[in-house]
Amino acid sequence: MRILITNDDGIESPGIRTLARTAAHAGYEVVVAAPLSESSGASASMTAVVQDGKIVSEARELAGCKNIPAYGVAASPAYIVLLALRDAFGPAPDLVLSGINRGANAGAAVVHSGTVGACLTAAHAGLHGLAVSLDVLTPAAASASSGGAAIAALDKIDDEQHHWISGAEMAIKLLPSLMHTPPGTVYNLNVPDLHVDGIRGLRQASLARFGQVQMSIAEAGDGYVRTAVQAAEENLDPGTDLAALAENFAVVTPIRAPHEDQNIRINVEGVLVQSPAY
Repeated sequence: MRILITNDDGIESPGIRTLARTAAHAGYEVVVAAPLSESSGASASMTAVVQDGKIVSEARELAGCKNIPAYGVAASPAYIVLLALRDAFGPAPDLVLSGINRGANAGAAVVHSGTVGACLTAAHAGLHGLAVSLDVLTPAAASASSGGAAIAALDKIDDEQHHWISGAEMAIKLLPSLMHTPPGTVYNLNVPDLHVDGIRGLRQASLARFGQVQMSIAEAGDGYVRTAVQAAEENLDPGTDLAALAENFAVVTPIRAPHEDQNIRINVEGVLVQSPAY
């Protein structure tokens, strides 16, 4: 099985290197194509840097990933998936792995995630996808007044020290289960930033009603707004992904690309449609 590995943290992130090595060691055919720069929060956007009508792309050699073809692409993760499906990086993939993201992608906030957006784009084409994130973000010290202090503190931590291998190994172990689901299924996996021995197990859970963090307005003035990121203040609902993470469980949630809501009927006959009078 040929796997495309992408992310929204960029081609240089340690999470994508670890995921690529682990997938290759498990015997999968791997190609890496990821944004040249940070694309977090990109959702399933279709953006790219174009020069002379061409999307910028360059071959990269990832540390510890000998013989794994890798490309840095000046495009959003979802756009990269579309390019891969059209043989831009060799034969089209059979499955998309996205991550390992620096920070959990949990709750309703997955709608904003470039990590998840890449997999949902693959799912729309009938492929399976697995988005994997490591819960490295601890926003408890951040508030509107602090201007996102915990985020700034996180930036000072050596990313190489996080437990990326825990997320990678859990993701690879889930692939056989994923491949036995209907085409277009996506697994959203979140893993605590712990050694595998410290993770209490794997749970399936629903998406929480909110995300792990929320944006607030730290300051607003004439011609500008300054935002901050802080911990969500809502109580954790039992059975949700955020509740499982808080108890040091890895958690997986099956999700699908947007589709129509067949439970709603619109009275279209009651809507008056007239040509404009000129």
